[in-house]
Amino acid sequence: MNWLLVVVGAMVGAPLRYLIGRAVEARNDTLFPWGTFTVNVAGCLVLGLLTGAVTCGAAPSSVRVLVGAGLCGTLTTYSAFSYETVRLAEMGARFYAVANVLASVTSSIGAVFIGAALAEAMWA
Repeated sequence: MNWLLVVVGAMVGAPLRYLIGRAVEARNDTLFPWGTFTVNVAGCLVLGLLTGAVTCGAAPSSVRVLVGAGLCGTLTTYSAFSYETVRLAEMGARFYAVANVLASVTSSIGAVFIGAALAEAMWA
């Protein structure tokens, strides 16, 4: 039954990624891939919060499968992040390529920590 939860979560996460990415990119006129950056950091924040909630017993593990594996798994995108970084480097925008790697990795990991800390503050 877990596979069905993953499918349902993915059915929400994938369109969300597309819509959020497009909306963010439409508001920015830079080479930096703000749309992918935004969905990745947001997904990491949600995953940290969710994992903390499950660890504290505030949410059942089935929610982790639905939201964590399904929704967050399709909301975030490592492949687009990688592709966009390579594309920036190929275009000669090395500063943006390096900035994308540094900002995405540090912000995403930081978002997981913040989400887990928020969950612990709320439910521990």
